[in-house]
Amino acid sequence: MINKINWRELENSEIEREYSPSSAIGGDYLPYINEYIRESNLVKESYDVIQCAYGPLGTNTLDLILPKNLIDGAPVPLIVFVHGGYWQELSKKESLFLGKQILDEGYAFAAIDYSLCPSVKIEQIVDECRMALSWLKSAGSSYGYDSEKIILTGSSAGAHLSAMCSLTDNHESRSASYIPAATVLVSGIYELEPLIHTSINDALQMSKDSAIILSPLFKSLKFFPQTLITWGENETDEFKYQSEAFAQNLMDYGILVETCEVIGKNHFDIILDLANKNGTLGKKFYKLIEDVCS
Repeated sequence: MINKINWRELENSEIEREYSPSSAIGGDYLPYINEYIRESNLVKESYDVIQCAYGPLGTNTLDLILPKNLIDGAPVPLIVFVHGGYWQELSKKESLFLGKQILDEGYAFAAIDYSLCPSVKIEQIVDECRMALSWLKSAGSSYGYDSEKIILTGSSAGAHLSAMCSLTDNHESRSASYIPAATVLVSGIYELEPLIHTSINDALQMSKDSAIILSPLFKSLKFFPQTLITWGENETDEFKYQSEAFAQNLMDYGILVETCEVIGKNHFDIILDLANKNGTLGKKFYKLIEDVCS
């Protein structure tokens, strides 16, 4: 584990830097966003994208893509992606880039859209993502994927949302309708209170109390599913620590969890390697799918 300095001992300018992922790469993350868009467009050109409404709002939609070799009576696992953007940027339009490699492996793929801050609070975003997972669980038989074999993955703020969708509010059972079979958390944030001291909170408008309530790090993890937690070598210390701390909490609860720091990768390009079956991270990703779906 890295040498941890309590964020409360940092100046606000230092907290701002630590919680700005682009500070570790010189500040310009737009080339990576453009790569997400380029790869997502290639998926749209190659596959039929089914747009589904999971809730009443215009933002309550998801894109579902089925593998071309789908066979009736042989449902396949579904990989679901939740995008990042600090709960205030991006959408499912830029989030299909994982699809090609996942679909080529014979799995179904979905990317969730959700409302963004400052139009809504993070609490509503969590509810929307849980609603999307519940809808996907109910729709499996209609589309040919296995509702009991949903692998949820998210990047950055999407990892936070994926973690919140892997928690149950009922501490005595794992009966919540949205809980996935396994979870993959990429460069996530699991303690939100430090963000109150940054410009990021201008749009989020969190209080200390709401930040604590929204932090998976402080939740009961008793029924959390098997998990892969990963981050890039070229990330800030705080982002690395957040992943390590959450992984340790999962282990303390007896949850099966694997961690992986990906050498040479940063906060923005690590997710591009997740579905690469020949890469270090991709091998762990597909092994997790096999472990929970076999």
